[in-house]
Amino acid sequence: MTTLIINIKELLQVRETSIPKVSGAEMAILPTIKNAYLLIQDDLIANFGSMDNLPQIKADKVIDAAGKIVLPTWCDSHTHIVYAGNREQEFVDRINGLTYEEIANRGGGILNSAKKLNESSEEEIYEQSKSRLEEVMRLGTGAVEIKSGYGLTVDGELKMLRVIQRLAANYPIAIKATFLGAHAIPLKYKEDRKGYIDLLLNDMLPEIAKNKLADYIDVFCETGYFTVPELEEIMEAGISFGLKPKIHVNQFNSIGGIQAGVKHHALSVDHLEIMKNEDIMALKNSETMPVALPSCSYFLSIPYTPAREMIAAGLPLALATDYNPGSTPSGNMNFVVATACIKMKMTPEEAINAATINGAYAMGISETHGSITIGKKANLILTKAIPTYYQLPYAFGSNLIDTVLIEGQIVA
Repeated sequence: MTTLIINIKELLQVRETSIPKVSGAEMAILPTIKNAYLLIQDDLIANFGSMDNLPQIKADKVIDAAGKIVLPTWCDSHTHIVYAGNREQEFVDRINGLTYEEIANRGGGILNSAKKLNESSEEEIYEQSKSRLEEVMRLGTGAVEIKSGYGLTVDGELKMLRVIQRLAANYPIAIKATFLGAHAIPLKYKEDRKGYIDLLLNDMLPEIAKNKLADYIDVFCETGYFTVPELEEIMEAGISFGLKPKIHVNQFNSIGGIQAGVKHHALSVDHLEIMKNEDIMALKNSETMPVALPSCSYFLSIPYTPAREMIAAGLPLALATDYNPGSTPSGNMNFVVATACIKMKMTPEEAINAATINGAYAMGISETHGSITIGKKANLILTKAIPTYYQLPYAFGSNLIDTVLIEGQIVA
């Protein structure tokens, strides 16, 4: 099946040869072609270029994109969209003055979600999660990482990872699974941290590895959650089972998690709301992708990742949603891109690079996703007729997406 898109007002993120990521000043460069065409063969990008050079093509389907911008679908490298129920009462508690930490200390937060998840059947969790996945696909996300971490028991964590596996089997969107058993210490182990970590390393990890249920391992390294030595122990165990680290660090405090992640060749370090100069320096010349989650900062009213300082230091940066029931109940990457421009002072070019090519790097799929490159997946956003791509972050409250294609097929 061949699909030809013609009269594209501007084709964004065009890369003749595949590159893994962009860093520093390069993030401000977004290669484009105006008045372009793009050819899809089955699920792959087969050709593209200027309409002036359009060859004779007999396509099965032709889409006229006059007035529209075309760009790669978003790559959301950090989500928790497999969960049960919601935490809307905690949302009201925060409005009434309680902090995220105070809510957690009262048994809310992650432990609240763990209680709901363990009380729900696998089928219930799948049905809730697939609705969220379908929504983000319609919003232009064509690749997504999904974490466990609301089970905090052997059965609960395995249940979550099986749901992620089932979503990956049933939907065309690229899905990467991350084991986040080290999300919080469950109440049962409040006085026995070592006992829970032993359970994680000796019972959960071997079962997950045996059943190939995860690609990555994650730890919430933060004051009140997991310490840097615990982070290192868990990362090393995950690596021994073939799971590369992708870790939560520097959300509320800078305690050395970034340095530990870089040392263990973590694929990404995520959150980064609190960044010291030594944290930025630790990431320089490393293979670890920093990932900002601006809609989490928006929802919790906490600082935003200091994008300008990081980019000025020559670092790459990716953007992701952190979609979860407690701190970011939204998977809308369009809002993330807009918020990065409005609150983090990223240019539209930097934000689009961060949400496409760098997002693909942060989930290990740079070779197949994240740019308009021949041979990559035909995952595309076609906007409505808009003046320029600056309209995407500028009109932050409008849905400017007309059509989404994932693996060459229109998302209904």
